[in-house]
Amino acid sequence: MGYTAAVITVSDKGARGERVDTSGPTLCALLEEDGWDVVYTAIIPDGLEPVQAALTDCADRRKVQLVLTTGGTGFSPRDVTPEATLAVVEREAPGIPEAMRAESMRITPRGCLSRSAAGIRGRTLIVNLPGSEKAARENFLAVRDALRHGVDLLLSNGSSDCGTSKKAAPSMDQWLREAKASPDAAKIGMYLTHSGVVRETARATVRDGCSAPPVRGMQFSYDRGKMEAAVHAARQREGIYFVKAWLNEGELQVGDDIMRVLIGGDIRPHVTEALHFLVGELKSHCVTETELY
Repeated sequence: MGYTAAVITVSDKGARGERVDTSGPTLCALLEEDGWDVVYTAIIPDGLEPVQAALTDCADRRKVQLVLTTGGTGFSPRDVTPEATLAVVEREAPGIPEAMRAESMRITPRGCLSRSAAGIRGRTLIVNLPGSEKAARENFLAVRDALRHGVDLLLSNGSSDCGTSKKAAPSMDQWLREAKASPDAAKIGMYLTHSGVVRETARATVRDGCSAPPVRGMQFSYDRGKMEAAVHAARQREGIYFVKAWLNEGELQVGDDIMRVLIGGDIRPHVTEALHFLVGELKSHCVTETELY
């Protein structure tokens, strides 16, 4: 299943061009890493009317499945994003902001001051995130998997299976566009990609020559912290200036995507070595695969 998302930055200064928005682009990048298609972004001023108008437009006219807002969740008199959100949603989803605040409290005692809200309008899930780039990232990462499953439930009338949901693979073309727009793009002389899929031939047959029945699928999961560490390590290698990696999860079928990797660097030997290193780290230390027969 494909997923669509919108990211709305709520900021008076941002809307006036007095502040560069970093939270919105960060959320877009995180969503795209997870396979979401970000179909709409906007920077709007604080206030009940502009926020309500943007949310209803995304839900009612654009039919976006997930809307993330960033900004307007604090104690300032102009911070009314939660009030605007609660005014347009039809059903609240209080567990989402509760989970985000719990994660924030692990980082800073001030995490309890966030007033973020979340709820459902039609078939759209709306979630408020803080305005700072760091807090927006931390809050999103705390609930990213739950958001996808929530949208699955929303679109399938609650029939989604908690144990079998898999992700849509990200667009390699989008990754390349992102790489070519990055600050280090001028240093990159080549890109290499890797796309892994579930194969029918059993691992034991390929690696050990043992006889095994055909594989019908795979139960696949990964450790997000180890994956992020592996990506960071690849980025630190000589001559490497851009690294993206994505891993699937859930019950996969033959032909489904397992992983995608994109690496950009200065010369072929550096890029080839970095790709070999990262794919090896992901396969050896980050994922858990159980073949299904």
